Amino acid sequence: MALVLGIDSSTQSTKALLVDTDDGRVVDARTAPHPPGTEVDPRAWLGAVDDATHGLLERADAVSVAGQQHGMVALDADGEPVRNALLWNDTRSAGAAHDLIAEMGGPQACADAVGSVLVASFTVTKLRWLRDHEPDRAARVASVLLPHDYVSRHLSAPGTPAFTDRGDASGTGYFATADGSWRPDLLERALGRSADLPRVVAPGTAAAETAGGALVAGGTGDNMGAALGMALRPGDVLVSVGTSGVASAVSTVPVADGTGVVTGFADASGGYLPMVTTMNAAGILDLQAQWLGVDHDGLAELALASTPGAGGVTLLPYYGGERTPNRPDAVGTWTGLTPRTTRADLARAAYEALLCSLADAVDRLVAATGEQPRRLLMVGGATRSPALRALAPAILGAPVTLPPSGEYVALGAARQAAWALAQTSAPPDWPAAETTVLEADPTPHVREVYADLRERTAPWTPATEGTS
Repeated sequence: MALVLGIDSSTQSTKALLVDTDDGRVVDARTAPHPPGTEVDPRAWLGAVDDATHGLLERADAVSVAGQQHGMVALDADGEPVRNALLWNDTRSAGAAHDLIAEMGGPQACADAVGSVLVASFTVTKLRWLRDHEPDRAARVASVLLPHDYVSRHLSAPGTPAFTDRGDASGTGYFATADGSWRPDLLERALGRSADLPRVVAPGTAAAETAGGALVAGGTGDNMGAALGMALRPGDVLVSVGTSGVASAVSTVPVADGTGVVTGFADASGGYLPMVTTMNAAGILDLQAQWLGVDHDGLAELALASTPGAGGVTLLPYYGGERTPNRPDAVGTWTGLTPRTTRADLARAAYEALLCSLADAVDRLVAATGEQPRRLLMVGGATRSPALRALAPAILGAPVTLPPSGEYVALGAARQAAWALAQTSAPPDWPAAETTVLEADPTPHVREVYADLRERTAPWTPATEGTS
């Protein structure tokens, strides 16, 4: 029996799964927290991965890291960070994104070049912000890594050159997703100087070894890891409800959406992973529970006591700005409040807003790929809520397949490690977990009212507000 270690280095924590390569069974697991915030000293991730893999790494024959996408890890000539890493959810570079799109010839030219229209999440925009706001630090940058690259190199034997994969690289803004190559000219334009980039490792191959001799796979981004962990196939649409909301689908052809709604990412297995992402997801429910003075069970109970449409209350949940639609300076907007509004209505409106936002993401993904989903799957911690389970198929307007809860990003990293270990042409086929199918009568009027508020608050003009 061979064992592989899959690591999810996410925004909030490091999760490590030790997995049996024969059947994908998790035999051990550990976790360690990350500091909060939208900028973090990346060395904190190294301490977390050491904690989470203690006692596991020594047992593994291969290891792989799937990490949060887009984060800027800018290093000096000694390999030390020139500043805290700017994470995907740091929006200070929104103006830089606008400028870079214009310099590239507009949204469609930008999408044609790198697969996506830039927004503040993308690494390249953060490099431009660094150039313009911290020029002394920008002048010290010798190399730029993504979070998973930084962690992977730490796990590799000393002296191993940095490496990455095409999936995570496709979210930088200086990688040509369609042909799988770096665009160092775009990095240099943003930063004002050249910088070294990691080697891009082919899917299913080993990139390095640990000091103990275990293989290290190329790793990937967290969304690519989740797709691999769930063994998604063409026709599957995955909706993830976590810190961010994500709708993604496996595709055999690249997408270059000039409206910017759909990001044309690559996946971890040689294909593509078009995706629509929202910044506000499970946090909408966290805030609502806090404001109503209840826990999440109490919030769900309140929401189910209300009726579809939440008694006329509608929420636009862009509390910390939004990525889809691209409104980095937006705030949350409530409407329909009257003396008759109840606490149950306020709870219901939060769930409906979250699901309407995700339903918009699914619609735009389907329009970009031209394929109606064969299955609509939903994952994430929020899916444990009975209210979310009850409302999801009603608002999404289709049955929702609910896999069992699990650490699918880390499981995908483990599957990638097993693939590199086996040296086969495709990832291993592990037995599929039993799923639950949720069904409910559609409530299209809820989405209609939500869409009206979205458009009245700030009309969506894709030519100038491209998102990713």
